[in-house]
Amino acid sequence: MILNEKIKASEVELTGLDGEELGIISTKEALKLAKEAGVDLVCLSLASSPPPCRLMARQDAQQKKVKEKQTQRKQEKGPKIKEIRLNADIEEHDYDTKKRQAEKIIRGGDWVQLNVKLQRKETEAARKLVSELAADLAECAQQEKGIQVSGKQVSLTLRPR
Repeated sequence: MILNEKIKASEVELTGLDGEELGIISTKEALKLAKEAGVDLVCLSLASSPPPCRLMARQDAQQKKVKEKQTQRKQEKGPKIKEIRLNADIEEHDYDTKKRQAEKIIRGGDWVQLNVKLQRKETEAARKLVSELAADLAECAQQEKGIQVSGKQVSLTLRPR
């Protein structure tokens, strides 16, 4: 992020404090406007000529830069897989709570793995529960693989759409 006098271009494409377009003006004139308003002149990109610049408070510019770094780091790491454990004989209120938890995680950009612990011969009930939950979350999530039954649990992985 390039601020104020460090901008070397002779002309800039300026945007005001409220997002209004001020047009292409000289850098000296833009710096003068910034000082009069008590804000900084921030260069948004050096890729184009003249470079787009904006009048904004330094704190706003720094917060924007930090947010961009955070989102970039999150994209590099990839999604997390968060596990939600269930029982095959779950009550309706508990089901709704688990559904809301899963939806919140998926909307946050992470994956959800639904695990149903089997205690007796509950395999079909567990499969039905997991498929019902996947159907309820279909608007925001999609299945990564099919329902997996292994030993004492039934599991399903959901990822954001």
